[in-house]
Amino acid sequence: MQQTWYDHPVWIVTEPELAKAVLTDSRFAKDTALAPQHWDAATAGLEPTAAEQLAITTLDGEPHSRLRKAFAPLFTGAKLRAFYPDMRYIAERLLGELPNEVDLVEDFTPRYPLAVLCELLGITAQHVETAMASCRLMLVDYPANVPTAMAGFARLSAEATAELRMPDGTTEHDLHYQIFTILFAGQITTDLAASSLVARLLTTDEPPDVLVRESLRAHPPAPYTLWRFTTCEVDLDGARLPQGAPVLVDLTRVPDLVFGHGPHYCIGAQLAQLELRALAETFRTSYPNARLTAPLTRTEPDGIMGSRLHALPVKLA
Repeated sequence: MQQTWYDHPVWIVTEPELAKAVLTDSRFAKDTALAPQHWDAATAGLEPTAAEQLAITTLDGEPHSRLRKAFAPLFTGAKLRAFYPDMRYIAERLLGELPNEVDLVEDFTPRYPLAVLCELLGITAQHVETAMASCRLMLVDYPANVPTAMAGFARLSAEATAELRMPDGTTEHDLHYQIFTILFAGQITTDLAASSLVARLLTTDEPPDVLVRESLRAHPPAPYTLWRFTTCEVDLDGARLPQGAPVLVDLTRVPDLVFGHGPHYCIGAQLAQLELRALAETFRTSYPNARLTAPLTRTEPDGIMGSRLHALPVKLA
């Protein structure tokens, strides 16, 4: 489907099989250097180009594979399964610190994923406030507050004790950027997903695994994938895309690909799903009488952000 965004033609993929084809085809590249030259990076949600900043989200091919391997030890299935009791403990601890009547999106749903990620990275709990403040700055008056936010992420990176096997030739700044990517992306997506999950949990009897799956399907935490750009002319299901064509996959139409597909499949996908399951199990076992105290309303998806609950007012007991 062709549309015009930012005064430029873009193509939006809405069919599952076609989406999978795009996400595995090397002719659809992530490097934002290929974006239309007149686009404003902040308005279009563009990261620095691959030449400007080493990043798992903008590299392709072998450079992407090498950088991805730096984080592989953090996200193995065995490590995350062993870490699952810690996720349960963190959810229990944070919920236990709340008043009985509380708006969970005010503090809990943004804090929970950051507390989990900091623990996984070896960043002590006392620094979660720095992570919270830095993530909030990224979303306020963007990009004016980016330097202050990135300074906070650099401090967090210096505190991390997890072993990251960065490729040869990378710098300390590159490491800081990867820590930022893990924390910021992990927070904004799981924050939205956690609020949707709790709202669903309080109104259905679905078991935790079903709650996680159906919450992500009904309310994807991002409305679209990140931008891809054609490296040459491409025939896409009968449509002729010119070189440099901006392409998105509409995740509201293809929710089964909420974590992506192919080489750029989200490296934290299993972690996010386990975080949500841990939260669901904690609620079900520790707060069986929790209930909503007011009707729920949502924002519309905006840019990189999926729909969000305006508030999640809950009485825990």
